[in-house]
Amino acid sequence: MIPEGIATLADLDGEWFVAHTKARCEKALAWDLLNCKIPCFLPMIEQTAVWGDRKRKTLKPLFPSYVFFSGGAQDRYKVLTTGRVCQVIPVHQRQQFVTELDAIRQTLSFNRALTLYPFVAVGRRCRVARGPLKGIEGIVIQNQDSLRIVLQVTLLGQGASLEIEAHDLEPAE
Repeated sequence: MIPEGIATLADLDGEWFVAHTKARCEKALAWDLLNCKIPCFLPMIEQTAVWGDRKRKTLKPLFPSYVFFSGGAQDRYKVLTTGRVCQVIPVHQRQQFVTELDAIRQTLSFNRALTLYPFVAVGRRCRVARGPLKGIEGIVIQNQDSLRIVLQVTLLGQGASLEIEAHDLEPAE
């Protein structure tokens, strides 16, 4: 969820905040924010759930219990009064934060399968050299037989990973 007409998250004015929501309130908070005209970003991934003999595709937040929004002190107050938030965390390193979130937004816009990586990634920093994700930087990790790049969100201490081919990567300097 992101406001229409926004090419990159850097286009949004104001301070950035991270809303730590109550359990399973991410989507409801995002709708509240959009109704209040507060720009927000809620990265969502598609998952298949099975109930009995039925399969159903659902959208789930990539980062459970977190919604990212931009605004001022009054917008922060409105978020706190929704009753869906435990706390609001201010972002102090705006440029780095927006760059990290925009890499996730760009990856999701190309329908690439992202999975939550709930740890701080340790490895070599690389950049995607070709393809639709060209220019995105992340930490490369190797899991069993696959190579993955982790798009870290430093403020949360976690990230999102996606499978990638080794020939699409180059070292980041």
